[in-house]
Amino acid sequence: MDNMMKIGNIRCDELLKACGSPLYVYDEKQIEEKLKEYCTHFKSERFASDVIYASKAFTCTAMLKKLIEYDCCLDVVSGGELFVAKKANFPAERIYFHGNNKLDDEIVAALEYGVGTIIIDNMYEVDKIIHHSEELSKRVNVLIRINPKVEAHTHEFIMTANGDSKFGISIDLKDEIKLMIKKIQNSKYLKFDGFHSHIGSQIFEREAFVTAIDKMMEFMAEIHRELAIELRVLNIGGGFGVRYTQEDTPTKTSLMCQTLITAIENACDAYQISLEKVCMEPGRSIVAEAGYTLYSVGFTKKTQTKQFAFIDGGMADNIRPALYEAKYACDVANKMNAEKSEKYEIAGKCCESGDIIIHDAKLPKIETGDILVVYSTGAYGYTMASNYNRLNRPASVFVKDKKARIVIRRETYEDQMICDQEEIILK
Repeated sequence: MDNMMKIGNIRCDELLKACGSPLYVYDEKQIEEKLKEYCTHFKSERFASDVIYASKAFTCTAMLKKLIEYDCCLDVVSGGELFVAKKANFPAERIYFHGNNKLDDEIVAALEYGVGTIIIDNMYEVDKIIHHSEELSKRVNVLIRINPKVEAHTHEFIMTANGDSKFGISIDLKDEIKLMIKKIQNSKYLKFDGFHSHIGSQIFEREAFVTAIDKMMEFMAEIHRELAIELRVLNIGGGFGVRYTQEDTPTKTSLMCQTLITAIENACDAYQISLEKVCMEPGRSIVAEAGYTLYSVGFTKKTQTKQFAFIDGGMADNIRPALYEAKYACDVANKMNAEKSEKYEIAGKCCESGDIIIHDAKLPKIETGDILVVYSTGAYGYTMASNYNRLNRPASVFVKDKKARIVIRRETYEDQMICDQEEIILK
């Protein structure tokens, strides 16, 4: 019996032999199925809808070309993410530019590229965007990000709508919001479309999203009455939970979409609002479960109370366990049918005691040279990776129908030295 795990019908040992270790592997078909689900089910006969991929989850030109195939839109939050979009020839009108502290050069780059929508985070940003749009004679649609103060059940580090969040304008600051709208309306180049909200990440309860939608729609009705303006667009954000371990119980994508559409349609009736378009921003839920990280096991070690298995990566390629205690599941890819009789701390090679990817992993007896596979690493693995301890960032591979292609090559030490240059700049 073959004990070797396959991804996209390719053996894990063959992938490591061809591409090296550690390695990010993406099941391309799984990504496509998730994109199709969102595009199929996030639909209404009463308004248009945009599925906006949150590129911070995982971005490269191959991923963005996949989004173009499925007529998705793109969320960017930095000049770097916008640069990748340009390299992929992503349609500018389908880009939504986010961020709580957009830099001048980022705003200029967004306007020059012709991004479709900028999401404004604060009063100061209104003035900045007006200034640059006038200077460049560039028109752009804008949304204002509202903090609806709906606290979802998730880790405090990934909550984005509590009362003291750094994101958006509190829904309670209505006078400030109305002043922002008036400033936007007085600008020749900015067009005010509506509002955006986002309540957090890795959220499983549909009720939290329904509550946020109702609160936002009630707020939009008040603004409509008080300012006598039409509000065309509501962006409800993302944050839909995924399965990292057996403890996680994500809602089916079709059910989540249907719940959101129904909530918006009901709120339109309740508050007598007619929307032209609604938007959602899935990122993690599109790529997380499609991604796997493969490691080679080095040494094992027993202490008084624990048994360690050391891998050739760690917090440099997956910072989430160290950052906010994220949990993952794993297997020994070359011993898939073996009895799981041992318990291990899966530890990385970084010079930090906190470099533990998984605690108490129940696995077969591990030996040097075994292949460890960690599941659901498709989101925030590569994009949060670093060169800590001067480790090279792993390659990323797309697999589909027994074929594999590298979409991001492995870094080399020479790559890391590109910016290591001495130059006298002041004397």
